[in-house]
Order: sequence, then structure tokens, then C-alpha cells
Amino acid sequence: MTIRLVAAEDSYLVREGLRLLLATQEDVDLVACVSTADELRAAVAAHDPDVVLTDVRMPPGEHDEGIRVAEELASTRPGLGVVLLSQYLEPDWALRLFDGGAAGRAYLLKERVGDLAQLRHALESVVAGGTVLDPLVVEALVRGRAAERASPLARLTPREREVLGLVAEGLSNGAIAARLVLSERAVEKHITSVL
Repeated sequence: MTIRLVAAEDSYLVREGLRLLLATQEDVDLVACVSTADELRAAVAAHDPDVVLTDVRMPPGEHDEGIRVAEELASTRPGLGVVLLSQYLEPDWALRLFDGGAAGRAYLLKERVGDLAQLRHALESVVAGGTVLDPLVVEALVRGRAAERASPLARLTPREREVLGLVAEGLSNGAIAARLVLSERAVEKHITSVL
């Protein structure tokens, strides 16, 4: 089975490197290789690929365009595999990628894709509905979750967090009471509990 692939990468050198590497694979058909999020959307519409291989940061904003396109594709083309290549270890990006489900999704760090076999594995896995996640991203997610549980904020009730947030906004006890429809005394109790 031939895998039809659209690749999106803003770096010319990386893009051409991908093109040359993938050209050596008889069962991978690189139908388009683009440099911006808008070009990626157009290439997906024009070529109906099996999988998209995309950078996270691309023009025009150089922020999270690849993630945004992946989020769009999750709803408009749910069967389309997406492999995100990032040079940044950003657990929040991985969570966004997998938010609608992990099937057919991969998040790889560019620096850790050591050979074509790893990339092929990711492409084949997502086309088959599998998931690939770089182990460093998994470690970061686990560390973040453990730190969240160890935080003193984790012991606060939802109402105490709500009151704390309003205190942080600079609201007075009276203003907090009015916003939450509580007595000032109740607000004072929540603040005492938080402290």
C-alpha cells in the first residue's frame, strides 16, 4: 500500500531534506511539500492524502499553526493521520494534538528523529490509526501532572480556587461576595482557608 503524504515545513533545508529522504521510499508518495499553514490546507484539499507531516511553527505567525491545522483536520477529516514534528518540547501542544483522540496522531521531536525508519514507523502507525509520542514528551507530561498534584493549590476546593482567582484580580471581599452571590463573611472564611 502506498502512503499518500503532504508535508509542511517552513525551513527550506529541512523541507528539501524531507523531500529527498521520502523520495527514496517506494511506498511513500509525497504529493505536496509546502511551507505555510495556508498552503498545507490547500494541499490537503487538493490531494486528499493519507497522512500530513507538519511542523508546529509556520508562517504567517510562527507560533502554533501546525497544531491549529491538526485541530481543524480532526473535525473536517477525522480519518486523516497527522504527524507533528517539533523542535520544541511543549507538552501543551501534544495535549492539544491528542485532545480529540489519539488515534492517527503522532508528536515527534525533530532532534530525536534519528533516521528514516523512525519517521516511517510514525507515518505507518498513524495511517493504521495508531499513536506515536516521543518519550521525552511523555516524561514532561508525567512530570507536569505530578507537580500539579503536589502543588498546595491542588488541595483547594473549586470555590476556594474561584475566590483566590478573584483576589488575584484585585477584587475586594465585598466585590467577590457580590460576584459569587455569597456573604462577605463566607468570602472571608474562604480566604482564611486558602491562607
